[in-house]
Amino acid sequence: MPDQPLAYLNALRAFEAAARHLSYAPAAAELGVTPAAVGQQVRALEAWLGVSLFRRSPGPPVRLALTEEAQAALPDLREGFDRLAQGLRRLREAKAGGIVTVTSSPAFAAKWLLARIDRFRAAHPQLDVRLDATDRLVDFAMSDADVGIRYGGGSWPGVEATLLMREEVFPVCSPRLLAGPHPLERPGDLRHHTLVHDAAIRFDADFPTWQSWLAAVGVQGVDAGRGITINSSIAVVQAVLEGQGVALARSVVVADDLRAGRLVRLFPDVSTPLRWGYHLVHRPGAATPGKVAAFKGWIIAEAKGEG
Repeated sequence: MPDQPLAYLNALRAFEAAARHLSYAPAAAELGVTPAAVGQQVRALEAWLGVSLFRRSPGPPVRLALTEEAQAALPDLREGFDRLAQGLRRLREAKAGGIVTVTSSPAFAAKWLLARIDRFRAAHPQLDVRLDATDRLVDFAMSDADVGIRYGGGSWPGVEATLLMREEVFPVCSPRLLAGPHPLERPGDLRHHTLVHDAAIRFDADFPTWQSWLAAVGVQGVDAGRGITINSSIAVVQAVLEGQGVALARSVVVADDLRAGRLVRLFPDVSTPLRWGYHLVHRPGAATPGKVAAFKGWIIAEAKGEG
């Protein structure tokens, strides 16, 4: 048979996915086909190569183990797929040379980035901005994103990360609560108010909760388990803006609302710094596209201005 490896590109992709999952079913779900189709493509590839790629244990489901030949070849195949993805990305970038695609969480986009993005466009009028606001961790190897803003410890595979800002957590409320029948002069006064709980940061077990914050400041008599629980930092801020209660807010998310007087920081002598921070991320490598360098330089300067 003629040497036509590209004719077996789909079969190679099926093999790589099956090798990663060691199962046809999750590989099929990833590729958008049936497990039977994945198995058929892998068997066709084996017949063409004249080499067994898996040792199969009867199922269902069929259990797979890589042969020695497959284990030896798999790193080169994965590198090949990475290079193909890079080549396709370069073609997309050539078409979208005047667009910088930015991915960030909805909270960061709505409460920090969008209020400042006009300054980037003024400094770089040749560049348009496409914003992908999502809580999903974007795979830069497979997406159109040029840069991203990620919240965490700063170590993610496949990207280069630069720390922009750290933050702290503190109670905030609407000014109207301060003028109500139960002023908030000391932490113990929280017993008279609804607590708003932010459940958006689920990956960090050390992220402060009302229980841990009240214990740290030595307050008793406040039922920290009650109130309103919301899995969106934006919605948490909105609830507090509407006077529905008091929240433990992240400083970066509420910075502009505090400056504008829409929110008030309570008990300013009490501070809870976080070990996480906001990082700019992009694909690694020395040949950074000009639009990435432009956005990176701009947002680092903006973040320094917040200090």
